[in-house]
Amino acid sequence: MDEKQVHFGIMGCANIARKMCRAIALSPSSTLHAIGSRSFDKASRFAVENGFSGKIYGTYEALLDDPDVDVVYMPLPTTLHVQWAVLAAKKRKHVLLEKPAALNLSALDEILDACESNGVLFMDATMWMHHPRTDEMRALLSDVHRFGQLKTIHCCFTYEADRDFLHNNIRVKPDLDALGALGDIGWYCIQAILWAADYELPETVTAWREPEFNEAGVILSCGSCLCWRDGKIATFYCSFLTNLTMDLSVLGTKGNLHIYDFAVPFQENSATYYSGSQFRLPMLSEHTVANDLPQEALMVREFANLVGEIERKGLKPEKKWASISRKTQQVMDAVKASTERGCQPVEVVTS
Repeated sequence: MDEKQVHFGIMGCANIARKMCRAIALSPSSTLHAIGSRSFDKASRFAVENGFSGKIYGTYEALLDDPDVDVVYMPLPTTLHVQWAVLAAKKRKHVLLEKPAALNLSALDEILDACESNGVLFMDATMWMHHPRTDEMRALLSDVHRFGQLKTIHCCFTYEADRDFLHNNIRVKPDLDALGALGDIGWYCIQAILWAADYELPETVTAWREPEFNEAGVILSCGSCLCWRDGKIATFYCSFLTNLTMDLSVLGTKGNLHIYDFAVPFQENSATYYSGSQFRLPMLSEHTVANDLPQEALMVREFANLVGEIERKGLKPEKKWASISRKTQQVMDAVKASTERGCQPVEVVTS
């Protein structure tokens, strides 16, 4: 490994990979070393369109066999995650995996076990978690004097997909991304709720009635209620059929937090949140947090720095991110189970 640069390989040419090409280039601790696709022609076109002049591979296997690739970023359909993430881990490649991480907890555990047994780092590519706004908001929620005790969380992530998306996108295909809107944007909502609850798992999950499906049985729109033993409650709604919304509200006994762009900030180099207090003036305050890099580049930088620590100092991989992904998957599985059981409450088993 280069003393300062972690070498990334991108496996797959999905649209999100275009953003990641730029993110890897912007991060001072990483470089894009190779691109792999199912065909050389597709990988070559992607490389030209994104100004990449490095190594190009026409198979995923060839990318994983490149000894100079340290990290593999995988924007693949969810059904392919276990196969390729496990193989990447066995070949000692660190894994940055697009969300949803897996179709179910059993599949995710297979990936995480492979990463742990081979000493490689795992992280899901939920970008907003790496923005400095997120750390500043965490400090607010942890302040018993400003925020108090957490009482309730409400989250919505929706966008109105066009006709072509609803018929042809991989997110609506049961053989590619069978979780649909729940996996694509519900993942963000669930992880945001868990983040606000300091990753304490809820006791039960109850899906909302009347989820919307396409003809193939893939979820296009759904919601759920999460309940904790101590009385905390959270709700979320995700949909491909509703105008763009990325709202997160967190309410405590002494203060509250509101965000209107929690997943993707409206501005690339700054992000805003609002905090309120019943007994302070102004009752609602606006806070803007500047960032030196776009949040996707901040994610790449953090991942690359952790990989550098592992490779150069022999440290064990950080387990924090794997734990967050696993808890998100546990709740997602419970939402899906509740939906399938006629929206009956489903216990979230801690394991």
